Amino acid sequence: MRLKALSAFFGTRNRISLGRLFNTIQSSPFFSSSPAPSISRVSGSKLLPNMEQETEATVSKAVAAIACASMALFYVAILYAPTLILRLPPPSSLKHYLIRRFICAAISSIVSLIFSAFILSIRSKEASNISSVYGIRGDHMWQAVVFPLFLTSLMYAGSLVLKFLLLVNSRTTNLSNGGRLSFDFIKSVPQIFLGQIFSITFNVLAWRTYVVAPLTEELVFRACMIPLLLCGGFKIYTVIFLCPIFFSLAHLNHLMEIYSSQNFSVLKASMIVGLQLGYTVVFGWYASFLFIRTGHLVAPLVAHAFCNYMGLPVLFARRRGLVSVAFVAGMVGFVRILFPITRPDLYNDRTNNCRCWHGYCSWN
Repeated sequence: MRLKALSAFFGTRNRISLGRLFNTIQSSPFFSSSPAPSISRVSGSKLLPNMEQETEATVSKAVAAIACASMALFYVAILYAPTLILRLPPPSSLKHYLIRRFICAAISSIVSLIFSAFILSIRSKEASNISSVYGIRGDHMWQAVVFPLFLTSLMYAGSLVLKFLLLVNSRTTNLSNGGRLSFDFIKSVPQIFLGQIFSITFNVLAWRTYVVAPLTEELVFRACMIPLLLCGGFKIYTVIFLCPIFFSLAHLNHLMEIYSSQNFSVLKASMIVGLQLGYTVVFGWYASFLFIRTGHLVAPLVAHAFCNYMGLPVLFARRRGLVSVAFVAGMVGFVRILFPITRPDLYNDRTNNCRCWHGYCSWN
């Protein structure tokens, strides 16, 4: 059913038949890492002639786009609701300020999940079925963690090599000052890593960067928006490139903070915000790709947390050509295994008779 207008959609009680969309998306070559004929035998559905063919729309494109824009706006607006709308006093500390924002982000995520479920008109009342539409699954967990994490780390090969060289350099400096080389050096590497993990546990800023922000953003901008856009009949590639636009626009709320921190310099603030927007768009493409290919929310979630930890990839470093070599080698490896390591069958038990929006699931 293609609905003509937003008001008409909310005024009808007809339920959307998602099964037709599931079969259409399932048969798309984009999800396949094997020859097309074998997929046809598995799914029993007609293959799309090419990637550019649109999926059958079960929600109008206007409804899907407006809903996504509304969720993005709500995600940002609710962060300022305690002060501007509820007129609560300013928080007494940074910790209280961040906790207040954590609560707002959680509310935004829950509201977005309910809102998108209403628009999709999910007929199943089973919690497992509803959660799986959003990629919230407990199966294939180690694949959803290990494979995307390894794939993402290849983009940071230069950064990881630089960190290792700096660690070795600090040890060499210690030796030149009379220290001794022992197994303590080898033992210190995991100890430093575990120490950082332990410090993150009790650091509210770390919770914001590595837990709350990735979790709530992936829920809203991937789990809620991608099913809507696909059900709106948008092409799969269009969804991958369009969804990050909403994601990047949601980061514009940092503009005034950066503007004030840069001594109210419009040029400096614009350059910093432009760089951030560009980075978030590129990452959004990658996260959307992971979500659609795997059908697992954990895949883009761990990639998001890892990217927040690493920051921007290091392309080169002075007097350390090995860093550039590692970066190039990592990117080559990333491109070569991008599709093989995200094969849908690695993250799902079976690929036929599926009832989920991405066309691949392990439901009975």
